[in-house]
Amino acid sequence: MNHPRFYKDKSVLVLGLAKSGQAAAKLFHQYGAKVTINDRKERESCPEAESLEALGITVICGGHPPDLIHPELALIVKNPGIPYKIPPIKRALDIGIEIITEIEVAYHISAAPMIGITGSNGKTTTTSLIGEILSADYQSPIVAGNIGTPLCEVAQEAHANQWIVAELSSFQLKGIREFKPKISCLLNIYETHLDYHVTLEDYVESKKNLFKNQSSDEIAVLNWDDETCRNIAKEIQADILPISTKKQLDYGVYINDHKIIYKDKEGLTHFIIDTSSLGVGVRHNQENALAATAVAIAAKTELSVISDVLQQFKGIEHRLEFVASKDGIDYYNDSKATNPTATNKALEAFGNNVILIAGGLDRGSDYMELESQFSLKIKGLVTLGETRQKIKKVAESAGVQSVRSVEKYLNENDAINQAVIYAKEMSRDGDVILLSPACASWDMFKTFEDRGRMFKEAVHNL
Repeated sequence: MNHPRFYKDKSVLVLGLAKSGQAAAKLFHQYGAKVTINDRKERESCPEAESLEALGITVICGGHPPDLIHPELALIVKNPGIPYKIPPIKRALDIGIEIITEIEVAYHISAAPMIGITGSNGKTTTTSLIGEILSADYQSPIVAGNIGTPLCEVAQEAHANQWIVAELSSFQLKGIREFKPKISCLLNIYETHLDYHVTLEDYVESKKNLFKNQSSDEIAVLNWDDETCRNIAKEIQADILPISTKKQLDYGVYINDHKIIYKDKEGLTHFIIDTSSLGVGVRHNQENALAATAVAIAAKTELSVISDVLQQFKGIEHRLEFVASKDGIDYYNDSKATNPTATNKALEAFGNNVILIAGGLDRGSDYMELESQFSLKIKGLVTLGETRQKIKKVAESAGVQSVRSVEKYLNENDAINQAVIYAKEMSRDGDVILLSPACASWDMFKTFEDRGRMFKEAVHNL
């Protein structure tokens, strides 16, 4: 795409009335484009419509009318979650209309350099941790993107002496053209979101877009323990800074003898922190700590600042979040675990005394990749949602003796309350009750955040 000023007096369509869509619509309107924003939700479910119309933006709710896509459209800005297979997108592609996501818009207007973080798991924790490290080093970071704040909203205010630290999903990255972060970071690649991407190859290609415009002047942080990341490295033009939790590196950030070490290009080693001193927010996932350390080093942060923040970091809501200790039982909220790999990672953090609450939206997986950790870590399981029977079968195959399912409930709150009660009935002093669903939330809950908050409320109400 061109800079948004190019679209003055031209027709721009924004698909999706979510926060990023609203921000993009307002931005193009400010630059003089003729903006239409469309959402398939009915008008009564689009409270934002009135304020957008007051600005002079055309709002169309309740579906995608046949004349929505027409040759006079100069550009379509698509909500990342809208699949490319829907009829309006397919028609736009057929007639050659450029389709982008909002992060491409942000790149064209931002005076600040960007740090882009992606991966199948750990994006939000790593992004938040990087933001805290850079803030402690007085680098004035702005944390945005998939983490909650639209990028093109903050890009309008950013200055050249700041960093925009952006969590980026595969959905967002699939729709970029010139977007180029100064520092990129790929945490890992696991098979997920295939309901959207259809194939693993398409998912990987979308993640690779993070690096496609980088040159040797930019830096790419890659997880050297992940085979897909190593393979992608062969195609990257940026200067690669690897991380590893498993082996010493000739250059990069790694763990050796329970210490996080940075070895520079001259071969000098720099001690960062003992892993036993990591804050609760990264103690259970050292990959995130290494990635944040490497990105901060790439951003020329003082090593002592990195060490201090790693020690103090308390984590983020819904990611292995400690909720309470009641009657000798510890409760953890990991509602952000929306795929089996994330749940396996969560289980690795504990002993073999876990009562797990899992289940949610059925995306077609058989969830058998959970079997090994189930046999090692969990003594009881409570399932709920569309996948409750699938995950129950995995537990039975793994030899888990205590399994219950939430079958009948009045509403989502009632379902979570029942799940917590069932888990407590299975538990004993010293056990851990962990909500780590291995599934998206949309079968029962609006968001994983809603699911996590209801879980925490249920625990506090015991």
